[in-house]
Amino acid sequence: MPKLTIDGKTVEFESGKLPYAEHGKPESILDVCLNFGLQLEHACGGNCACTTCHVIVTKGMDNLSEMDDDEADRLDMAAGLTLKSRLGCQCIVEGDVEVEIPSWNRNYVSEGGGSMNLGDAIPAGKK
Repeated sequence: MPKLTIDGKTVEFESGKLPYAEHGKPESILDVCLNFGLQLEHACGGNCACTTCHVIVTKGMDNLSEMDDDEADRLDMAAGLTLKSRLGCQCIVEGDVEVEIPSWNRNYVSEGGGSMNLGDAIPAGKK
């Protein structure tokens, strides 16, 4: 069973058994995240029309589907692009994978926390 670790949180799933909610490709990083309640931005709904689901693969790049031309073209517009960058809505998890959300793309404000990039300029949410 493939495992996905995103920013230190690991989930395991059985291939072909996840309910598909029309967000990104089935069993993509985004799809897996949504099925397990993990936060991954996806402003376009997983249609490869933005780069908010940009992730950096730290382990298991070979356990993701190959990048197609649409993903490569869109990814070229992502801030902080690296050789290990992928769009979470497009890459299908085929084995154990570990990814990080780039710090500039984390939406701490919507999660009730302060902004990593702005220090104390945005206060932490009330608990």
